[in-house]
Amino acid sequence: MRVNVVGAGRVGRSFMTLLSDLPGHEVGDVLSSGFASAQAAVADAGAGRAVRALDEMTPADLWLLTVPDDRIAEVAISLAASSRFSGTGQCPMAVHCSGFLSSNILAPLRDAGWSVGSCHPVRSFADPALAAQQFAGTFCGIEGDRPAVTAMSQLVSAVGGVPFDVGTESKALYHAAAVFSSNFTVVLQAMAQEAWRSAGVEAGIAEALSRSLLHSTTQNLNDLSPRDALTGPAARGDTAVLSQQAEVLEAWRAEAAEVYRGLSALAMRLKQDGTTG
Repeated sequence: MRVNVVGAGRVGRSFMTLLSDLPGHEVGDVLSSGFASAQAAVADAGAGRAVRALDEMTPADLWLLTVPDDRIAEVAISLAASSRFSGTGQCPMAVHCSGFLSSNILAPLRDAGWSVGSCHPVRSFADPALAAQQFAGTFCGIEGDRPAVTAMSQLVSAVGGVPFDVGTESKALYHAAAVFSSNFTVVLQAMAQEAWRSAGVEAGIAEALSRSLLHSTTQNLNDLSPRDALTGPAARGDTAVLSQQAEVLEAWRAEAAEVYRGLSALAMRLKQDGTTG
């Protein structure tokens, strides 16, 4: 299978590295926001051919569109407008890697006879080389047309990932869940460290406290349901502590107090009913 890559950023480079040694697959043409970026990606992966523009690219079986979300529609329109990109198989396929957008953003390609889909690897790609090394076991949410879904699921499995189905109409909610699970965890840890420092705890100790509590919480969640892993005043139903603590936070930072009250209400509901809904 020949795979072209449009967007040689962190996700694109990671996939290029993963594909470079995968039997039965080859990295074809690579296009990025700048020619130097495409050249660097090809050099790092040891595979592919850097090009300067879309009209320099040659057909492929699968196109990975790893550009920013706000460029996916533009790339799809440009690809659909060219009759040259018919692929080397009977049905050319295009897959984007946005967590938020569904395959419907590729409607121009679908209308032109392509099979389209999306694949969202649920992991951080801060360092492409490290992400490729650690990709084994990475869950990847995949949705779209059956040929594209099948091909991308097989590719993900071949490089050690774990593909799973996501509903096309539920893609935005799916991505929001990932934001809650990962991104907001980081924000909450930052807020906790800032509150500890404001309370007079040394910065190094505040960071250590954050790491220690996060580690023990993760261990609990690995072994228990969220309801059983939950501890603290909300889990105990200690409304007096919750009320007084919210007042203290109001004086410290109003936004933190708002978050605290909202999460405390959800925590009490979780402990009582087993869900936050």
